[in-house]
Formats: sequence, structure tokens, C-alpha cells
Amino acid sequence: MKMSTGIFWAIVFILIGLSLIVKIVFNIDFSIFRVLFAFFFIYLGIRLFIGRDFCMFHDNKDEGNVIFSHRTISDVVSGKEYNVIFSGGKFDLSKFSVPDSQEVHIKLNTVFGGTQIFINPEVPVEINSETVFGGTKMPDGSTAAFGSLRYINDSAKTAKPRLFIDASTVFGGIQVKQQHGY
Repeated sequence: MKMSTGIFWAIVFILIGLSLIVKIVFNIDFSIFRVLFAFFFIYLGIRLFIGRDFCMFHDNKDEGNVIFSHRTISDVVSGKEYNVIFSGGKFDLSKFSVPDSQEVHIKLNTVFGGTQIFINPEVPVEINSETVFGGTKMPDGSTAAFGSLRYINDSAKTAKPRLFIDASTVFGGIQVKQQHGY
């Protein structure tokens, strides 16, 4: 999915038109400019969060951002940050294996979206999760709606190196499931 500046402004003008209709037909008195001002701050917040202009993005398979779309990612790179914003993301790590000599660290952020993570129970995995106004569910049944949660699978209790996942959720959800690789 490619979103240009033209599409962004088209959405803004559609919202202005809809707000005028709601204001006239339903006689609901609100300031259109205050609503636009609020959308501007939401835009700036998303831009700051992902570190670039989200209106000029493209959804490549090697890119770590899933924005306004749905995508499955099965190849993760150590040290990389993955963002799921206003979207659905599926991280299929059931075939992932940790190299013998080094640990793998990835960061997953979910904002106003849903993320599913599939891990192989035979691969050592440690997940540290921070959740704010959202939901996080681990394979052992532990959940968090606000706060921290840590999960270490049985393979990681005895083996090193392992896959470390730092997951952050804000107004969204993350669900981690165990699934054997094929």
C-alpha cells in the first residue's frame, strides 16, 4: 500500500465535509477547526513515533512498519524494530531458529492495532512486554492490560542463546501463540 500526500489531504477534506454534514443535519455544534487541530496532533504523534512522515511510506516486505494494512512477517533481523500502527500484523516465527553463537534481539511496537506472534516451543524465547491501555496474552495464559509482563518458554530456561522480543502495546493487543515449525 502506498499513501501519498494527496491521499492524506483527500482524507482531511472528506472529514471536513462529513463534519459539516453532521453539524448541519444533526445540529451538533462543534468546531471543525478544533477537530482538524486534533487530527494534526495525531499526525505529528504518529510521525514522531515511527521517526518519519507516515504519509510518504510504502509497504515493502523488508520494511519493519505495517501501517494501515495487514501483513505477515516471517523473517526477522536482529536489532531491528517492527511497528504495527492502525493495522494487523502477524509475526510467524515458528520456523525461526536462533544461531548457535549469538542472541537475537527484536523490538515489536503495536499502536492502535493487533499483533499475533507465533513462536516454536523448541526455540528458546524470552518476551518482555509493556502494555498501556491494551492487552497482551502469552502462551502460558498470563495477560496484562496495563503494566509489564515477562514470558520465558521452557526451551529458554535451559538454553542460551535465545530470541529476545521486547514488545510494547499502546491501545492495541498482542497475542503470542506456540506453533511447531513445519
